[in-house]
Amino acid sequence: MLKQSVIDNMKEIAEHCMGEETASCVATCPMHTNVKEYVRLIREGKGEEAIKVIRDQLFLPGTLGRICAHPCEGKCKWNEGKSPMAIASLKRYAADHFDREEDWNFSCKDENGKKVAVIGAGPSGLQAALELRKEGCQVTVFEKMPVRGGMLRIGIPAYRLPRTILEREISYLDRLGVKFELNCEIGKNKPFSEILENFDSTIVAVGKQQGRVDRSLDHWDAKGIFSAAGFLKEAAMTQDVKESGKVVLVVGGGDVAMDCARTARRLNAAEKVYSVCLEDSYDTMASSNHEIKGALAEGVKFNHAQAIQKIHTDENGRVSGVTLKKCLSMFDENGRFAPAYDEEDTRELKVDTIVFAIGQGVEAEFAGEVLEQRPNSTFACDKDTLQSTKNEKIFVAGDASGESVIAIQALATGRRAAQSVIRFLRGEDLRSGRELKDTWTYETKLQMPVDWDAITGQREDMQELNPKKRICSFDEVALGYTKEEAEREAARCRQCECKLCMKECIMLNDYTECPKSLFKKYLEEGYENLDHMIAYSCNECSQCTLKCPKEFNMKGIFTALKEDYAEKNNGLVPLEILKESDRTQEKECGDEYCTRVDGSLQKKEVPKKQKTKYVFVPGCTVSAYSPKGVENIVKHLKECLGHENVGALLQCCGKVTRFIGETEKFEERNKKAIDILDDMGAEVIITVCPSCYKVFKETAKNQKVIAYWDLMKNLIGIPETARGIGIGSDVVFNIHDSCVTRDETSHHESVRWVLDELGYNWTEIERNGKNTRCCGVGGMVCSSNPELYERVYTRRANDFDQHNIVTYCGSCRGTMQAAGKDAVHILDLLFGPKYTKDQERARGYQTEQEMWKKRLETKERLNHLW
Repeated sequence: MLKQSVIDNMKEIAEHCMGEETASCVATCPMHTNVKEYVRLIREGKGEEAIKVIRDQLFLPGTLGRICAHPCEGKCKWNEGKSPMAIASLKRYAADHFDREEDWNFSCKDENGKKVAVIGAGPSGLQAALELRKEGCQVTVFEKMPVRGGMLRIGIPAYRLPRTILEREISYLDRLGVKFELNCEIGKNKPFSEILENFDSTIVAVGKQQGRVDRSLDHWDAKGIFSAAGFLKEAAMTQDVKESGKVVLVVGGGDVAMDCARTARRLNAAEKVYSVCLEDSYDTMASSNHEIKGALAEGVKFNHAQAIQKIHTDENGRVSGVTLKKCLSMFDENGRFAPAYDEEDTRELKVDTIVFAIGQGVEAEFAGEVLEQRPNSTFACDKDTLQSTKNEKIFVAGDASGESVIAIQALATGRRAAQSVIRFLRGEDLRSGRELKDTWTYETKLQMPVDWDAITGQREDMQELNPKKRICSFDEVALGYTKEEAEREAARCRQCECKLCMKECIMLNDYTECPKSLFKKYLEEGYENLDHMIAYSCNECSQCTLKCPKEFNMKGIFTALKEDYAEKNNGLVPLEILKESDRTQEKECGDEYCTRVDGSLQKKEVPKKQKTKYVFVPGCTVSAYSPKGVENIVKHLKECLGHENVGALLQCCGKVTRFIGETEKFEERNKKAIDILDDMGAEVIITVCPSCYKVFKETAKNQKVIAYWDLMKNLIGIPETARGIGIGSDVVFNIHDSCVTRDETSHHESVRWVLDELGYNWTEIERNGKNTRCCGVGGMVCSSNPELYERVYTRRANDFDQHNIVTYCGSCRGTMQAAGKDAVHILDLLFGPKYTKDQERARGYQTEQEMWKKRLETKERLNHLW
C-alpha cells in the first residue's frame, strides 16, 4: 500500500503542475485563440496552416489584426523584456496573405427548427449569429444602421480598418445563411414585442453608440461641440464632418480620443488639432502607445494635466475658445476617480470645435419595460450566462451586458450568449458542466522564468505611410508585414509552456503529455490499474525535479510504485523481464563471488578481532570490469594508510534489488554487507562505485563513506607512478559524471583534479556535474525497457563534443562505449600506461560469462593481498 505521503505528492503534482497551464497570451485572449500555435506556424513559413488555427476561433482575423486592443500583448512574457510580441500584427499578416474564401468552413449542423433574433450587428451580435447558425438555428440580425459591423464600422476610422476588409469578413455570415435586416431600428421600425413573439429566443447586442459630452459646462450644446461617437460616426459614413471647424480640441486620453484627433487631422477644414487630457504624461495616458505616436507624428498637439474650465462662444453661438485649468491629480487616496484642480492656474486656447471623448453609453430606450435597465444604461443579466434577469427568453451580449470594453471581449460575450441560448432552446441547465472561462480572460498559473540578459531581439514594428501624406486621406496607415518581417517577429516568441521535465525526460514523453495528466490518471483510475512499465521506465536520475520550477519529486513516486507492485507480488518484481536482475543480485551477494579481507586473514599472531579502519568496497561492476584496477587501489590504500588499517569487502550493496522495488530483499542483502563492515570494525568505507557510495551513505550507521577520488584529493594523493603520465597524450577527454552522485560536487571536483594530476587534457560539457544526464542504466531501465535505454544513452552520447570519454562509474563506462564513444574508466588512466589515440578500442559490455569470470578473478586477487 502506498504511503499517504506518496499519495499527497501525486495530488500536489496533479493540482499544481504547470504542464497543462495555458500561455498568458492564450489565457488573456477572451476568445482564447491559440496564439502560440499560429505564431509558431508563421515562424516556420506555414501561413496557410496559421490562418486555419486563427479561424478556428475568429471569423474576423483581418479586422482584429488591425484594431484589436490585444490584451494578449499586455500579458506577453516579452513584456518583461520591454518588447511584447506583435501578436495582432502577425494575425493580420496571416489574414492578408493566406485567408482564402475557398478555404472557409461553411458547415453547419442540421436545421433544428429554432428561430433566434439578434439585435445589433456589432461584433458581439455577429459572433452570436455565427455560433447559433452553426448549431442549426435560423438567425436574423436586426441593425438600425445601413451598414454592418457596429462600432467596428462607424467608430473605428478607415485609416485603421479599411471597410473592404471588414465587409469581406462579415460576408462569411451571409454565406452561412444568416439573414440581415438593415435600417431596422427596434422600437421604431419594428416593435420589440414583435421580435419576442416571432422568435424562440433573442440576443440583445446593441453597442455603445450614444456619445457623451460634459454637460456640467456652460455652452455644452454650442455649435461645434460633438461627442466622440457622433463625430466618428459621421466621419465613417461620409469621410467628412460638416460642422467641424479649423481648430479642433479633443478631450480625453484614451484610444477613442486618439481616433478623433487623428480623424480631425484628415478633415479638409482642420488646420490644427489639440488634445487635452487629465493624465500628466504620455506614459500615464490610457491610450495605446502606438496611437499616441501616430497622433504625434500627424501633428496633434498635446496638453497634459489639463481640463476645460469654461467654453467660450461667439455671437453666432459657436465655440470660439476654452479656458483650461490645471489638473493636480486624477484619483483620491482610495484610488477612486476624483480629479482635483487648481482653478487659479489657467490658460486660454482658441478653438472652434470640441470633441468630447469621455465615454459612451448604450441606447436603451428601445427596450422599454421588457428589460431591466441598470443606472449605466446597460441591461441587467446574469454575469455568467448573460440571461436577462427579467425575461428568460432574452440574453444580452457585448456592451449592453455591461461586460464588453473592447472588440475581442465583445466577440466573447456573443459566443457565451449564443451558448446559453442553445442550452435554453434545448431545455438544458445553463451552467451544468460548462467551462465558462472559455469566454473570459483568466489568469494562468504558468510561470516562465527567463534570463532576459541572455536574450536579444526587438519588436518588429510595421512600416507606415508617411505622416505628411497620410493625413491627406483615409488610406490605411499601417502597411503590414512582409514575409521576412513576419517570420523575424514570430521567431521571437518564447512559445511559453512549462513542460521543462518533458523536454528533458524521454521516458515521460512515451507515456503522458505532462506529469499533471499522468498523476491525475494515477489518482482517478488507480495506479495499480495502469501500465506498470511506466514506473519501471524511470531512470531515477532526478532530472525532472531539477528542471521543474516547483521541484516536484517524481522519482520518489515511481520508486514507491515499484515497491508497491513488488509488495503485492509477494515481495518479488512482477515484470518477468526483470526477474533475471534479481537472480543476478542473488549471485553477487552469494559466498561464491564475495570475500572479506582484513586483519583476520593476516598472520596467525595478529588477533582475529583486530579492527580495520578503512574498508574498500569495489562494488559489482568495477570488480567485473577491472580486477587489476581493484587490486591496485588496495595496494595504493595500504601504502598510504598502513597495511594494518586497510581491508576490502567484495559484497553487493543491493542497489539493483532496490531499483526493481524488492524492498525486503534489498534490506536483507544490504544488511549482510553492513553486518560484515560492523564486524570488521570499519570506521571508513571507501567506494569507487557511485551507487555503492549513495547506498552506504544511507544505510551504514557506524561508518563514514568517502569516494576514492575525494580521499586522493584530500588526503593521500594519486599513486606517484601515475603523476603526469598523461602529459603529451594526443587525447582530449570529455568527462561523464554519474547522475547517482550529481549532488556530490566534491566527487566532480576530485575527478577533475585527478585528471589534472595525471596530466591529461579534458574539456567540460554543458550537461554535467549537478546537471548531468543519466547514461540510461539508472532504474535498471537497461533491463526493463531496452528500447528506451538505447534512446537515452544515444542522447547522452550526443551531449559530448569529444570521442574520448572518461567516467568513474562502471555502468556508465560500458553504456557510453555501447553508444559508440571510446569510454574509459578513470582507473584505466590511473593504473595503465599513457593513453593515446592508438589505444582506442571496443570496450563494450562483456558477456555474462566474462563478467562472472572477472568477478572471481577480483576475489582471488583480493585474497592474495593478505
